[in-house]
Amino acid sequence: MKEFIAFVKKETKHILRDKRTMLILFGMPVVLMLLFGFAITTDVKNVRTVVVTSQMDYQTQAAVHRLAQSEYFTITQTVATPQEAERLIRSQKADMSLVFDKNRDVQIIVDGSDPNMAQQWVTYAQQIMAAANSSPFTIHSSLLYNPQMKSAYNFVPAIMGMLLMLICAMMTSISIVREKEKGTMEVLLVSPVRPLMVIVAKAVPYLVLAFAILVVILLMARFVLGVPLAGSLFWILAVSTLYILLALSLGLLISNVAQTQLVALLLSAMVLLMPVVMLSGMLFPVESMPTILQWISAVVPPRYYIQAMRKLMIMGVGIGDVAREVAVLAAMTAVLLAVALKKFNVRLE
Repeated sequence: MKEFIAFVKKETKHILRDKRTMLILFGMPVVLMLLFGFAITTDVKNVRTVVVTSQMDYQTQAAVHRLAQSEYFTITQTVATPQEAERLIRSQKADMSLVFDKNRDVQIIVDGSDPNMAQQWVTYAQQIMAAANSSPFTIHSSLLYNPQMKSAYNFVPAIMGMLLMLICAMMTSISIVREKEKGTMEVLLVSPVRPLMVIVAKAVPYLVLAFAILVVILLMARFVLGVPLAGSLFWILAVSTLYILLALSLGLLISNVAQTQLVALLLSAMVLLMPVVMLSGMLFPVESMPTILQWISAVVPPRYYIQAMRKLMIMGVGIGDVAREVAVLAAMTAVLLAVALKKFNVRLE
């Protein structure tokens, strides 16, 4: 029994000395509780709404005012034509538009790339409009880009963002850490090949694998799930290439921090898997999250890739309409790659 207790004490001291393990053991439950408690929500909040009307009479003002007073909708601006409203939705500056005409008809135009949320927006708007004026309007709804309300339109870009990130970042980091754990990394680094070339060589197979998976997803989306590739295939592949480079850079950075494959997996789960699923807008709209989580989601790379893919694939926009997302991904790639290479070179010394 004394030997058993001694081993227990020894292992306890070993765990307590490892600050990274302690951080993972206690940090992961806290993070998961916060994410699941606040990020998982289907509540409708802060739906950016554009009003289309040529004249703002009393009943129209009452309906718009009631929408604005609710916590669900935010009236961003008023425009003269439905075409202007559609341009705002296409550029992701609005989520929904209300088109009032002279015949007391109201058309609700919604971005249908996420059909579940779009249907909720329409239902909430119809209920508020009906309660505002005892139904003086005839209300119609129209879903842009996804009239059949297929969930695949929403999930295909999201799955692309998740798989490419996990394959490139997680697998790359584990591959490099495996070499460290076995002691073979030192052998590779003292070879005549430059260290940078060693890292590039280890990343290339995952780059090829990521492209193969990307092609498979696009083919399945188009011919199996019936998701249109409305935008330019060239720009879809170009933006995906940038995103893959970002993921590889992140994997290299994780490999510099982790010393074992287990630590690399745990770090990847906390740094990659949970934020990708919870904070990227993959499952739940970012606008419905608390402000603090919206700020945190701003540094989650898949958020911008998923937004760009939804615009390019579903909406069929040009590269100019995803310039913001591309710029953010490019900046993140440059920063992550610079930091990862710097830390790698320092470790070599």
